Amino acid sequence: MKWLLVLTALFAFTASAADIAGTWKATAQGPNGTMERTFLFKVDGDKLTGETTSSLLGKSIIEDGKVDGDNLSFTIKAKFQDNEMTLRYTGKANGNEMTLTSEFGGGQGVEWHAKKVS
Repeated sequence: MKWLLVLTALFAFTASAADIAGTWKATAQGPNGTMERTFLFKVDGDKLTGETTSSLLGKSIIEDGKVDGDNLSFTIKAKFQDNEMTLRYTGKANGNEMTLTSEFGGGQGVEWHAKKVS
């Protein structure tokens, strides 16, 4: 009986965690209007990998990615006007929706709203 309770609790915890793996389309408001970015997330345990693409910064590889339940964090390196920069993302998934914040130099940040497409 005790094992049944443990297994039930474990199943409930696993079922409540968001399925972050897959393709997500995100938008954010920038100084020149709406920005778009696509994320392709791969999850292996608590490790997050994949890539992301935007029309402004092109394709970047997801590095240092971690998943903890519905929370995720990762970095990407991107080139903007011949300058390479590192952007740090943190976020939280809620079903098929996700909110991410990207931070770059000087504490500046952008809030992204994403929907899972596959």
